[in-house]
Order: sequence, then structure tokens, then C-alpha cells
Amino acid sequence: MTSKIARVPKVTECVNDAGASDHSDDVSRRRFMESLSKKVGLGMFAGGCVLGTADSTPGQEIASSMPHNEYAEHDAISLATLVRTGQVSAEELLDAAIQRLEMVNPQINAIAGRMYHEARTAIRQGLPSGPFTGVPLPVKDISFPMRGVPSEYGSKLFADRKSKRDSTAIERLRRAGLVPFARTRVPELGILPTTESTFGGITRNPFALQHTAGGSSGGSAAAVAAEITPIATASDGGGSIRIPAACCGLFGLKPTRARVPAGPDGFEAWGGLAVLHAVTRSVRDSAALLDVMSGTAAGDPYTAPHQDGTFLQQATRVPGKLRIAMVKTMHPTTNVDPECLRSLQESATLCQSLGHKVEETTDEFNRQFSFEELRQAHGLTVLVAVRRRVLSRLREIGRELRNDDLEPVTRFYHDYAEQYTAVELEDARNAFFRAARQMSEFQSRYDVIMTPTLATPPVKHGEICLTGTAQQLLDGLLEFIPCTQMANWTGQPAMSVPLNQTQSGLPLGTHFMGKFGDEATLFRLAGQLERASPWDARRPKLDVTKAD
Repeated sequence: MTSKIARVPKVTECVNDAGASDHSDDVSRRRFMESLSKKVGLGMFAGGCVLGTADSTPGQEIASSMPHNEYAEHDAISLATLVRTGQVSAEELLDAAIQRLEMVNPQINAIAGRMYHEARTAIRQGLPSGPFTGVPLPVKDISFPMRGVPSEYGSKLFADRKSKRDSTAIERLRRAGLVPFARTRVPELGILPTTESTFGGITRNPFALQHTAGGSSGGSAAAVAAEITPIATASDGGGSIRIPAACCGLFGLKPTRARVPAGPDGFEAWGGLAVLHAVTRSVRDSAALLDVMSGTAAGDPYTAPHQDGTFLQQATRVPGKLRIAMVKTMHPTTNVDPECLRSLQESATLCQSLGHKVEETTDEFNRQFSFEELRQAHGLTVLVAVRRRVLSRLREIGRELRNDDLEPVTRFYHDYAEQYTAVELEDARNAFFRAARQMSEFQSRYDVIMTPTLATPPVKHGEICLTGTAQQLLDGLLEFIPCTQMANWTGQPAMSVPLNQTQSGLPLGTHFMGKFGDEATLFRLAGQLERASPWDARRPKLDVTKAD
């Protein structure tokens, strides 16, 4: 046995070597992985250690046999390859993830709960053979219920609430061999583009601890950016995959509506606005995860358009020459930070250098849609969903709502939603359907729309939170994220690609929206951008000697 793994090729090297341009439709993910495994440097590790109980307390010392610098250079596909070829065990990967979590979490507060005992039990009972066998997985503490595990939604009202069964998405992730071992922080009920709450505290950006990690999947993004794992689950009802991906220098793709089942206990989260997926460091991990998670489940009333081949295959293909519409902002926001505009222009220049045609269409695009109606419809839908969830919880615990159960803005949302009628909710749904048809007409001339993911760099803590007023929150949302909600209204896929940084080193993402059902074009473009302008080497420099 050797004490370390030989140098592993970078993600872009593996993708290129595996055949980025000649990967034919009949090549399966298995053959792609077999090709990839031949490129991976091999080695062997000594045995790991035993630790932990369910939701273990923080601060436990872990002695991982896998040095962090070697663990952190792998994406999830590469880690799974090492497990499959016997070069490292699943328990050793778990040790490495736990060790890193305990080192960095006191600084970033990404973790809502630990599942170390469950993770070790799953490994010892034998993991399924799948594309991610043995890879540790942080799970967002909303949208991904796990049987017998707390799902607290970042809220005092939901403290200690345990789910009765695994969601369909979790079942599929487990079948792929992934090992859930921690729950990640969210804002209360997932209703912020930042991750801070009076119940769970502030989740900090590993690149700059005084700035937000984004939200609502901020805990997942902070965990991946801080190198706890290369992937984590996430969900998106207005940008909650793409916003934290942009804040933390990660890749985040929001799938087409109904691409990933949200059952079995429901179907449309937030009236169809919210979808499930992940944040990742590499494009190929995101694609392979969507292969695992997507597909109609029994009882789903509708599904996303059929996808030929696998998404992983798409990530290795050249997209051809694309027609790209550049939209600098969306109404009513007019002031976009100069660094965000510079980032957008640099990304447009990169796209042009790759042979794509980029056309500035901000004014024309904004004339297509009734943004005031759509933003009001979004607010109504979210408020009704918040009230419904709170009332369900109160029935579950058998009592009335107390003054300190919810944060001030959440409580206002819950109370205000009582006035809405079924007719108004149906009007809101119809507004989204009209926007989808208008978008389809606009995109008949363009393959992709590009915008800034954020209108300002990641904000500082306290600027967008639930302890002020609802109007302050609304103003903050419009200033920070005017462009991400569109893809939720229309149901189309969209992604944030970490192509740029501010002068001070804060990550900035570029946002791309594809046609409804066309994740394939986005993955092809993302893979091409990743090869042309790699971002994996841009990592935060956390001082792991500090306790807070």
C-alpha cells in the first residue's frame, strides 16, 4: 500500500481525455466512467476510524487517513472512481469529509445537523453499486426529507420535526451510492436569498466571512466551497441553487420544472416554482447527479420533456455555435453594480471567442413581460405556501401559533396570506403560464439568454434578513437578484457559472437560461466554458486554526 494517491488529472483533463467532442449517443455513463477511471492516478489508504451518533455534537476529533489536500482535489465522480477501483474505502472518504466539516464549520456555520452514525451504518451494511458509490453527501435541510432524520427548515417552529420517509430524490441518491451524513443550513422556510436566521444563525461565505453564502441553499454552497464535499443537494424556487452558487464560486443548475420528482408527499413545491437538484464544483458532477435524480415517478401528473441520452454525455459535447441574448437586468431594477456588469461583459466576450453570437437585448426582453404582475404572482404563491406549511405544522403538534414561533417577516407573510383567495392563486398560475409562452416566442430566435446572476456582489450579513420589515426585504431582493426568478416563473432550466470574481476576490456568477426542457444545451455550454476558463483552482483560504 502507498501512503498517498498519485496526481489525479483535473476535471477538464479527464473530460477532454474521455472524448469531449466524439462521445456518441449510444455510449453509456458506465463506459464513460470506465474510460475516466483509466485516467485517474491510483493509490491506497490505511483504514479509517469509528465515530459518531445521529446528529453528533460538533467538535469531535477525526483522524482521517486521507490528507485533505488530496481529498479536495477530486470531484465526486473522481472520488467514486477511487472507491470503485479499491484505492480508497467509502469509510475513509467519510472520515475525510467529517474531519473537514469539524475543522471549518465553526467559521462558516454551514451544518444544521450531523448523521455520522447513520452514514457509517449504511456503509457497513453495503452500499448500492452506482455512479457515486461511497461519496459523502450533505443534504439541504428543506426539500429533501429523510426517514427518521430531523427536517427543521431553519425554524424554531419546526425544531426536532422528523420526517416519516425518504423523499423520491433521496431514494434515488441513495441508490446511486451516495452517503448522506449531514444536514445543511437554510433560512427560515427557505424564503431568503441569504442564509441567516434567529434559529440557525448566520451561514458565512468561505471566501469572505462577513459576506453571505447566498440562499436558500447557502449551507450546501458553503459546505462545498469550504471543501467539505464536492457536491451537496439544493433546491430553487426563485434562484436558491444559482444564487449561492454565484456567491460561493460554484456551478449551480436549476432543472426544468418536473425534471426531478418532489414526491412522494407532494408534487409542486411553491406551486411549481421550486425544483430540486444540487450545487457542485464541476459541471460533470452536476450532470451525473441530474441523471440520477431525474425521471417521472409513479403518480406524477406531468413530466419534463424527454431527454435523449444522458446529461453526463452532454457535458462532454461541444454545443456548436449558439445564438445568445444578453440581458443586463430585469424590471424594475435599473442599477446593476459595475463589477457585475463587467463580469457579464467578460463572459460575453468569452462566449464570442468560442464562436457564439452574443446580442444585447435588454430593452427588447423587458418589453416582453409584465414584471409587476409576475413579481406579485411570485409573492402571492410563496406567501400561500408559507401559510400552508405553518398551518400543517401547527396541526401536527396540536397547538396555536405563538408570537416567538416565527421570525417577524415570516410571521407577516403567514398572516398576510390569509386574505388571498383561490381565484387570486389561479390568476397567479396563469400569469406564469403566459410568461412561459412569451418566453418561448422570444427564445425562438435565441438558444440561450445570459444575465448577471447577481446585481451586486454577495451582500454583507444583515442586509437581507427576516428580522426587519417585509418592504425592506422586498427592496433588498430587487437590488440583489432581479434576474433569477424568471426561470422559476417559466419553468425553464437555468444555471450560474462561476466565471468571474470581483477585484477583492468575491465570486461572481454568470447566469444562462435555456429553452424549456433543454438542459442539454446548458450542459454543453457549461462544459465548454469550464474547459476554456477553468474555475476549480479558485478556492477560499480558510484559517482552520480559528474556532470562530
